Amino acid sequence: MYLAMNRFSVNVDREVEWEEIWRARETYLQEVPGFVQFMLLRGAEPGDYISYSVWEDQAAFHAWTQSEAFRKGHAQGTVAGVLTGPPQLGLYEPVINETATSRQLIDTAPDPNRRGPRH
Repeated sequence: MYLAMNRFSVNVDREVEWEEIWRARETYLQEVPGFVQFMLLRGAEPGDYISYSVWEDQAAFHAWTQSEAFRKGHAQGTVAGVLTGPPQLGLYEPVINETATSRQLIDTAPDPNRRGPRH
């Protein structure tokens, strides 16, 4: 499992527009091998949003970033003036995965040399 999260700082007076942009856009994620889940999250603080996507593994995420689905999904519309700055990308591997029915401890040590590409 691999997670990609983008934190967005949205101009407070444009939050409704921001959410509508996301609701209206075609993501093309359903056709991407290795895609598991996507959520757009609204934070407790005004203007704070996170996009959260889950992938089967790091290779699936990176393959998506090079795919036609990625290009089509990111070519839609503009967010000029909606954001207060560029999104902040975070890429994560699970250490513990717990659900309502199970708990899994992931037996991998952190790679001290890990550095993923920034998109």
